[in-house]
Amino acid sequence: MGSHGVRDKVAIVGMGCTKFAEQWDKGLDDLIVDAATETFDSAGVSKEDIDAYWFGTAQSGMSGITLARPLQLHNKPVTRVENYCATGSEALRGAVYAVASGAYDVAMALGAEKVKDSGFQGLNAVNPPGDGTARTLTAAAMFSMVAPAYGQKYGVDDDTMADVLASIAVKNHHNGARNPRAQFRREITKETALRSPRLAGTLGVFDCAGVADGAAAAIVVRAEDALKYTDKPIYIKALSFATGSGSGLIDPGYDYTHFPECEAAAADAYAQAGITDPRRQLAMAEVHDCFTPTELVLMEDLGFAPRGTAWKEVLAGTFDLDGDLPINPDGGLKSFGHPVGASGLRMLFECWLQMRGESPADRQIATTDRGLAMTHNLGGYPGEMLSFVSVVGSQLG
Repeated sequence: MGSHGVRDKVAIVGMGCTKFAEQWDKGLDDLIVDAATETFDSAGVSKEDIDAYWFGTAQSGMSGITLARPLQLHNKPVTRVENYCATGSEALRGAVYAVASGAYDVAMALGAEKVKDSGFQGLNAVNPPGDGTARTLTAAAMFSMVAPAYGQKYGVDDDTMADVLASIAVKNHHNGARNPRAQFRREITKETALRSPRLAGTLGVFDCAGVADGAAAAIVVRAEDALKYTDKPIYIKALSFATGSGSGLIDPGYDYTHFPECEAAAADAYAQAGITDPRRQLAMAEVHDCFTPTELVLMEDLGFAPRGTAWKEVLAGTFDLDGDLPINPDGGLKSFGHPVGASGLRMLFECWLQMRGESPADRQIATTDRGLAMTHNLGGYPGEMLSFVSVVGSQLG
């Protein structure tokens, strides 16, 4: 990877996030205004204080006017970005690099999606005609192939694999039940997960993230200016993006037990942040659990468990809220919900709360010994994927 990184050059000084839900009573403009207002207030600034905006949405609007209109921005630069489910992370990356370059003093990244009343589930992009080698299955069908492939490769029988995936669902719903902004705020039992209707392959309803409406935002400044805005800034340690060529779809050697783009993005982010042992140096991680087998494989791709062992760690509770490395303490996509353009920034919002000690008491994790947190956001499908990883910390150095 060729990134030199922007370690400790940029700080997050304000964040906001709406509730993620089926928000029939709110439009896109309402969600944007709600997230932006909370973010302005948390940093003690107004919209006029922001030099430039980056707006991420996958399918809820075209151009920067989609953001400028509800916020009534006049003659401000607003860049609209899209990168599959990593759209919100792409907005953050643009804002951070712009500040790090010295082009702007204060920038905002905001991601939003309003899809529940659109008639679409997931991404609705219409691809141009191809040569017949492109994916034709649904996202659930593509990710459903991960579970049996992993089980076959590492000798995990079907019943044990079902138990592992149900444990991931139970964990994330347990965390989301303690999060007032989450879409699904009810704990589930393992039996409920195991008996839920099947959607694709062995994946049931509780193996799949929900579609939601929501928005989230962050304000970033140069690190040396951070204390002008807050006494508890969060510093950017690493940002990494890796995009695959999609060749996994036609590669007979691709076995669905590994997401190379995610491993590459993580390795680059760790190098930027100076992380040599993520399992021991990170206090928490927010990962892209669009489906339960996705989270399982990511535990290995992100370096939290050796190959073929993550399933044992899941059953041992390693990644639970009170485990050695809490994963998705806010409930993840599975429980918090997944408005595509907002999810990357929602992950960062949880890091913001946790690293500042501002999460609800019943899900606040200890961050004193490990002052780093990570977000992982992917877009696409097995064999055809892009991946973003960020590392943030509560202290400089």
